This record gives sequence, structure tokens and C-alpha cells, in this order.
Amino acid sequence: MASVFVFLYYFVLLLSLLGQKTSSTSTDTSCVPWKANLGVVIDRSSRVGREQKTAIEMAVNDLRHCSEFTLHVRDSHGNSAASTAIELISHKHVDAILGTLTQQEATFVHNSLNIYSIPIISLSPTSSVSEQAPATTSSFIQISANITYKMQGIAAIVGHFGWRKVITVNEESNRFSSDYRPTTLLSDALQAVGSSVDYHLAFPRVSSLLDPGPLMENELLKLKNMDVKVFVVMQASVEFARIMFEKAKLLGMMETQYVWIVSDEIGNILDSVGFYAVKSMQGVVGLKTYFADTTEHFRKFHKRFKLKYSKEYPEEENSNASLYALRAYDAVKVIANALQQSEGKINESTDFKNHILSSDFEGLSGRISFEHGLLRRMPNFQIINVIGGSYREAAFWSPGHGFVADITEVDGKDMSSGDRVVIGLRSLYWPGGKLDVPKGWAMGSKEKPLRIGVPAKGAFPQFVKVSYDQHLNRTVISGFSIAVFEAAVRHLPYHLYFQYIPFFGTYDEMLEGVRNKSLDAAVGDTEIMADRYAYAVFTQPYIDSGLQMVVTAEPSIKDSEFIAFKAFTKKMWIQYGALSLLTGAIIWLSEYATGNTDFPKQPFFDLIGYILWLSVSIMSFSLRERIENVASRLVLAAWIAVVVVVAASFTAVLSTLMTVPRIQPSILDVDYLLKTNAPVGCNGNSFIDRYLINALDFKPGNIRKINSIDEYPGAFNQGEIKAAFFVAPHAKVFLSKYCQGYTTSARTFKLGGFGFVFQKGSPLATDFSEAILKVTQSGEVNKIEEKHCRISRSAPTTKT
Repeated sequence: MASVFVFLYYFVLLLSLLGQKTSSTSTDTSCVPWKANLGVVIDRSSRVGREQKTAIEMAVNDLRHCSEFTLHVRDSHGNSAASTAIELISHKHVDAILGTLTQQEATFVHNSLNIYSIPIISLSPTSSVSEQAPATTSSFIQISANITYKMQGIAAIVGHFGWRKVITVNEESNRFSSDYRPTTLLSDALQAVGSSVDYHLAFPRVSSLLDPGPLMENELLKLKNMDVKVFVVMQASVEFARIMFEKAKLLGMMETQYVWIVSDEIGNILDSVGFYAVKSMQGVVGLKTYFADTTEHFRKFHKRFKLKYSKEYPEEENSNASLYALRAYDAVKVIANALQQSEGKINESTDFKNHILSSDFEGLSGRISFEHGLLRRMPNFQIINVIGGSYREAAFWSPGHGFVADITEVDGKDMSSGDRVVIGLRSLYWPGGKLDVPKGWAMGSKEKPLRIGVPAKGAFPQFVKVSYDQHLNRTVISGFSIAVFEAAVRHLPYHLYFQYIPFFGTYDEMLEGVRNKSLDAAVGDTEIMADRYAYAVFTQPYIDSGLQMVVTAEPSIKDSEFIAFKAFTKKMWIQYGALSLLTGAIIWLSEYATGNTDFPKQPFFDLIGYILWLSVSIMSFSLRERIENVASRLVLAAWIAVVVVVAASFTAVLSTLMTVPRIQPSILDVDYLLKTNAPVGCNGNSFIDRYLINALDFKPGNIRKINSIDEYPGAFNQGEIKAAFFVAPHAKVFLSKYCQGYTTSARTFKLGGFGFVFQKGSPLATDFSEAILKVTQSGEVNKIEEKHCRISRSAPTTKT
């Protein structure tokens, strides 16, 4: 009974296929079946070649009512197809050739045989000419779009994410191909978006190698050690891509921070390969040429193709038809239509070739019409993202339209003069399974990180502190300078692999290590000095600096018996006394003139004493004389108001003098230190001693080198130094910690500020300068300074 059901199943399936063939061949019953010899050159070792062979055979069978093709199929085995094409023309006398020939091969074939009338239709995935460089002969036609468009699409992805450099990877096709052309076109497209090709790697064709694995592994290892982490795979077979991504995964190049972009040559075939081929491509982004896969014509073809392909190649995991199979089918139809239009007169005129070039119909792969030997219509690309065993669609990209969410909204529309549809890409999963966009550039590597020197003997651990954590069993590097550096690293446009190297010498010796390349950079409280540019280059200063003199502080008022007179200045006392006498004199004259008996006429000296007494009595509000004149009363009222205000001010100032200690520097300027040969102290590992000698004319014998912030108070107390010289950030820290008894004095000597040090010619200096500006403008530096330096808001910073 089961065998009966099986028989019925296959019988129904056979009838269905016969019905589909009948429907496909019944489109035109008025055709005359003209005969022609058709040469086919494909690479059966590749998935694309096998699909093309199957599709061509299907097309010949479907169109047999109009064209009787005699197929002469040859396998190029991945080598040049030129010699095979010559053999087909010379011995099989084919009327047209279909195959994976390039423009250079076609030109070679025509020139070798001196025959230019036989059309060669190229099925190569990538066109070998551009619109600016049309084919040298009109007998060479390519069923592919201008290669420039795909390069612009790749550049659009690179520009969208702001990657500044890429590395291109290419599988060489054969000896006739100009493989430099795609790289040149991509370089031009990248330049338009502010990027460039940093390095180009060309692999031999996989089919030409007995064991491509070791070679590919060695070459990928070279790429891994480069700084650029954005790789663009331009021309490659699916076999090449499978091996390459497997090796890249083994080498750790399919992890976070890496970017892989593939052209449509690989993207177009992803529907046809199985999970095994894409499992190593997780996170890959690429182009896929868009075509309508929802039409009834396509569904019928695809169903028959899967059945035929799986029967011919049962070992294949997937039997879906790719774009290349559709184009091969359409190519046969192009020749069949031209054969009908020329009424089978292939060798008698050029009509056959011209009819091919004038083709215009809707094929399985899209609109088929030619211009300059290429498909006329600009392609639309899907932006795909490989996830799991397949891919997802992130957006569309089309020349003139850019990124769009739905290609049907703009397909076929001219938007050159109207509004462009501009969108962003959907969130993409990158290698390593992360949604965060990789920076595309990494300085150093996990295996060989950059060596960043840090001063291990700095006098101020608030800026750089090197300690050993016994619980973690490792050296811990911390401090203000380290925090600023790590904040700047987060703002770099690429990933930075680095490790801190504690340096136990002086700052100048550390810079010498950068110069001789034993260190890649130096991070710390390093002052930017003109003479240090002989060693290395500096970044933008991350904190301003200057040389300040710190001295002991002493009370500004020593004689407490006369402290009351310090409330006002000398000028103020004189003015106040003069106004008091003047007020007393005005009141006496006014009252005497009106005949007030309380203000009698007196001898001159007695009158002066009386006016003085009158002034004092008015200030103390003890005036006993009677005031009768209105003018005198007005003057008196105004003066009493002044006295009240002055008395209140006097009381406030005097209270301040008596309750708040007033200090002043014990030494006011550098000249006093120079004249008295006073000893001074400074950081023994820094540039300050050299600056004191060369710029301020201190004698070397008067300079004491001090190696710790905590040693300065003892040196002051024991009289070893009379003043200490710090850079401004260090002075803030010192006064914050020892805010009692010390203050700054004299003027600040302007310096370059603190900066990070890099080797001469290193691009890191410029990138870090930009990152430092971002950190500074965001206010992050101020927060880091308050956290690590603990600047006290009330710490004395009195200057004179």
C-alpha cells in the first residue's frame, strides 16, 4: 500500500512539472526554432559555476520552441577562460559564448582569432569595466552592473560609521584580470567619505592551490598585527570566503573591535549556501543585489531549479538559486530573442550582435537592457548582517538615494533634484555579538600592547601613584594624570591596547625612553617644555601650569596695641578728622552769626580749642550747646548719619582684624632669595632645578632636591630651605594638604602645562589632543581633579 502512495506522489509531481514546462513554453507559439551553437565556459569547481550550468540548461530547455541551441559546455577549472573560448570558436564554430570571461580575456580572444562578430556574454559576478572606460569592442556584453556602484555602496557603509581607514582583501581571478581596478575604484569612493585604503592584500585563486589554508592563515596573521581593523572583501568566491572566515575565527579576528564588510559577490550567494558556510561569518556586514523574488515567474523557476540542482548535486546542503543563476538564465533568453529578431542570420550581418545590445525585457534578475556593454539600470543593494545560519536585512542602499528603509518607495524614481531619503542603519550585530559599533582601528594588540611609561618616583602621588596590591597580586597605577589619560582613551576613535610600565628614573630619562622607543608613550605629571621636544612630541595640555614659589606665612599685624588704627587707612583717618573739624567750624559760624549765646565770641586760640571740642562732642553725641539755626541742624543731621555709618564700618573691620588671623609671605620675591643666597627646594626628579638655574639664575649649590611632598615641611622647619618651587598643580596639592603656615609668593612663571608624551611622528599625539579637549569641555577633568587632588576651597592662596 505504501508503494502505491509513493507512485501516486511522483506521478502527481511529474504532471505538475510537465504543466509548468508547458506553461513556460507556451508564451509564444509563433516562434520559428532557429538553430545556433552556444559555447559555455564556467567553473564547475565553484558554487556559482554549478548554478550557472543548471540555469543555462533550464533556459535552453524552456526556450526550445523558439531556439534550438546546441550547448558546448566547458569547465575552466578556475583558470583563464580565454583558451577555452578560442577552442570553442575554432573547433566547435559556436555562434556565441556564455561564461565567466573578463574584458581582457574577451579582447585577447577576438584579437587572437581576428574575429569580432561573435558576441561574448560575460557571466562574471563583477564587471571588469567602468562607465568611464567602456569595452574596447561592442561584442563583449556583461550581464552585471557597473562595478563603481558597489564600491560606492561599500564606501557609504564605511562613511556612515566614520571609519578612517580600511584594509581590502581580494581573491585574484586569473592572469588576464586587472585586479587593481576594484581597489582603485574603492579608493576613490572612500576618499569622497573621508576614508582611505591603508593596505591591500591579494590572495591567489583558491582553486589554484593544493592547500590554501596555511597561506591564508599566515597572511591573515599579518593583517591581525596591523592597526586597522576594518576589512573589506571585494572580489572573492564563496569557497574563498568560507576558508578565510574559518581561519579568521581561529585567529581571533571575528571578535569585538573587528569589522568585516563583503561585497555583493559574496552577499548574493548567501541564500545558496548552508549553515556550515556562514557559521564563521557571524557579524559580517555586506551588500546583496536586490531583485524581486515575489513574482510568480520567479517562484516557478525557483521551484524547478531546486529540484534539478539537488538531483545533480545531492551532496550540496542548499539548493536555492542565487542571482548568478537568474542572470545566466536571462543571458540565454537575450541570445534567443536576438536569434529570433535576426531570423537566424548570425554570420551574414551584425544584426545578431546589435539585437543583443538592444535587448529590453523584464528578466528573472530584473530589467535587462544594456548601455556601454553593461546593464543600464543602476542596482539597488540590500545591506545585510549575517546572524546565525542566515542574515537579516538592515537597510537598502541605492546610488542617488543613499540609505533607505524600503527600496520600493524610491525604486525607479529620480531624486537628483528633489528630496533625498536619508536614514540610518538599523542596529547591527558585529563580530563578537556586540551591538556597539567597533572603532575600526586599534593601536597595539592584546599580544603586543603599547608600553606606556609612568613615573614611579614622583613626589606627588596624587598625580601618579604606583603601588602593589597584595590581594590582587599585581601593580596598581592610579592618580589624577592616569584618570585623565584613561578618560581620553575612551574618546579615541579607535581601540587602544596598552599596559603601564613603572619607570624609576627621572622625567627626562623617561622621555629618553620614548625617544629610543623602549617606551611607546609616557603618561604622568610631565611638564611641556621646549627643550623636551628634542625627545618626543606632546599632546594638548590637560591642565594649565606655571612655576610658583611657596614660602612660610607670618602674621601681617605684629603690634596689637595699635590694631585699632589698622581698621582704616591713613588717608581715611585724615579725611575723617578734616571733615569733623569742618563740620564743627560750620556749626559754630552759623550759630554765632544768628546770635546764639551758647556760641560766644572767643580769642582765636580758645576758639580753635572750642571747635575741636565741638567736633569731638558731635561724634560722641555729647553736644550740650543748644542749636537754633535750621541750617546748622541740617548740617548736624547729615554729619550724624555719616558718623553712624563710619562707626559701624570701623566696628566691623576691627572685629575682623581681632578675630581672623591675617598672614603674609615671609619672603615677597625671588630677588631677595638671590641676594641672600637663600637655599630653596624643588622636586628632584623634575625639570625645576634646571629651570631655576637657567631661567632664574639660582646657584646650583643653593638648590635642595626633595623627593616627597611630606619632606617639605621638615625642610622648612629645620631651615634647610627658605622657599619651595612647585608647578601650579603641585602647589595646589601642597597648600591643600598643608594649609596652615604656608602661602604662595611672588608672581607665577608661565609654563606649558602637563601633557602626555608620544614618539615623534606618532598619530596618537593629535588624536589624544582632540580627546583631551573633549574630556576638558565636558567638565570631566574638573571632577577628576577634585576626586584625586582634593583641592580645599578654603586653602590659602594669598599672593602679593
